[in-house]
Amino acid sequence: MESVVDTIVDRISDPIAVVRLEIGKLAGVDVEALRFCFGVCTQGTGLADATLDIVAIDGRARCRSCGAEFALRSLAAPCACGSFEREVVAGHELRLKEVEVY
Repeated sequence: MESVVDTIVDRISDPIAVVRLEIGKLAGVDVEALRFCFGVCTQGTGLADATLDIVAIDGRARCRSCGAEFALRSLAAPCACGSFEREVVAGHELRLKEVEVY
């Protein structure tokens, strides 16, 4: 979270209203810990009054055996055809999506 805050502070001098992150459900991120860290890391910066908006991205995978694309709730889940040969196509993101200024 420190690097996200530093990146924003280095590039934007206006007071920030909203910081929007996209976080995949398979990214292994503790969202509540991230929210706590945001409050701590933004103290004394132009982000001190900003709201943290987190958009959750569902996991999706494409099977390399049958070609099907399917919802992936766990990295240990196989395709409906039984194959574990799959490529994760969504759900592992951790991205600064948008910053809104006042």
